[in-house]
Amino acid sequence: MATQLGVYVYGIVRAGHRLPFGQNGVGPGTHRIRAVPAGSLSAVVSDAPESLRARRRDLMAHQEMLLALSSGGPVIPMRFGVVAPDESQLVAQVTREESRHTATLERIGDRVEMNVKALPAEDALEPLVREDPQVRRLREEARRRPGYEANLRLGEAVAAALGRRATAAAARALEEFGPLADEVAPGPEVEGCVRNVSFLVPQSRTALFRDRVEECAARNRDRVELRLTGPLPCYSFVAPLTAPAGA
Repeated sequence: MATQLGVYVYGIVRAGHRLPFGQNGVGPGTHRIRAVPAGSLSAVVSDAPESLRARRRDLMAHQEMLLALSSGGPVIPMRFGVVAPDESQLVAQVTREESRHTATLERIGDRVEMNVKALPAEDALEPLVREDPQVRRLREEARRRPGYEANLRLGEAVAAALGRRATAAAARALEEFGPLADEVAPGPEVEGCVRNVSFLVPQSRTALFRDRVEECAARNRDRVELRLTGPLPCYSFVAPLTAPAGA
């Protein structure tokens, strides 16, 4: 069953997967989720809303639904905004790739994604000046002969040195908490970050992983800022899905 607007697709689960009770899907009003059987799998869907935009409310509803689903077992997450024309076409697509989806569900198991972004530490100029002779020399020159060129050279040297210090500190930190994950996936470049890495972590280890990241962040706060986000759906650890026809 689907509306003329189609069905909104959240993800793929094993048949019989427990659905979260009483949780609405994406869009205004009531959009109850349901499971659409496809062989040994099911696609989790709701009626597509009339107006679908990447608003924070709907983005969060999509993510929260996937996290709620993951409490009942592994989920192959779809990105926000995937709509199938109808359930029959969706079932055909999922069934065609059933073996691949089954293998992915087995691999990600009871795991979640944890993301760590590393940025140069703020207010780290004084420690940098003490440690870096070039920066110290350029700052003295800028003080003796202030001007645009001197300030530009100093600014470039400071930015480069802060980036190097942050990169080295991030690498050491990742070696400490990285082994808690079963898989590691580098993420896309993010402006201002020296590292962007996702970790596939068993749900039983998420608290320990968070504690270890926070310990590393505290020890290295004069060099790098570690921003931890998670648990997240396992987007970085599943192959891109073929969108249903008409999506």
